Amino acid sequence: MLEGKVVAITGASAGIGRATALRLAREGAAVAISARRGERLDAVAREIEAAGGRALAIIADVTRESDMARLVAAAVDRFGRLDVMICNAGFGIEGSVEGVRPDLMRRLLEVNYLGTFHAAQAALPVFRRQGAGHLLFVSSIAGKRGVPYMGAYSATKFAQIGLAEALRAELAGSPIRVSVVLPVSTDTEFFLVMQELCGVASRARGPRQSAAQVADAIVRGIARPEPEIYPYPKARGLVLLNALAPGFCDAFVKRFGRERLTRPADDGAAPPSS
Repeated sequence: MLEGKVVAITGASAGIGRATALRLAREGAAVAISARRGERLDAVAREIEAAGGRALAIIADVTRESDMARLVAAAVDRFGRLDVMICNAGFGIEGSVEGVRPDLMRRLLEVNYLGTFHAAQAALPVFRRQGAGHLLFVSSIAGKRGVPYMGAYSATKFAQIGLAEALRAELAGSPIRVSVVLPVSTDTEFFLVMQELCGVASRARGPRQSAAQVADAIVRGIARPEPEIYPYPKARGLVLLNALAPGFCDAFVKRFGRERLTRPADDGAAPPSS
């Protein structure tokens, strides 16, 4: 069903973005992949092409509107159209609300939320001209239920979901689809980046999944669009629990939510800039 589709993906040099690009290419889609790390991005493109797929690598920063416009224009120029925009670029930081550095909070908002906004805004005019298109925001189950010591990250993921819900209502009745992907903790570079930025990292005590499993769910969600995509289906239970008994859910996520992998120098704050 994806043969001939053209898909743009942000944050495609590693993790979920890379796995999704490879999976889509195997299904016959042409992929326009973007990230800031050119060498790694080119390696993904070469891997796709070596397997007989079609790929276009564009070095781009999601925090720059012009870069997202350039990504969309390049995809349309190379492949003739754009069917899907996957807003995937993002990262996480660990720390209490009191301890998170304001500059890191701003950077998190710029990448996780504004990066999604810029990519969606760049793709929508093309979708309207074509009379069809699909936006997918790779959020997190932490965007449905805040998690202790991940409040800054959760806030950006809640923001993605709010944007998606507003867009779905704006586009209701049109042929443009909007989906949110809600993975649980996933095996990627997420924790290495967290450690580098914050000097401390945490990992979910609960279920985990691979980037390939998330990619499979995204491919299914493109083939059969739905508002919310749960790569780990049982995660819907946490959303339901939080809706029915939020106080109980507070205690639940505090006890079972995350464990710190390293000891912080202070209350979860990132180390001072050098």
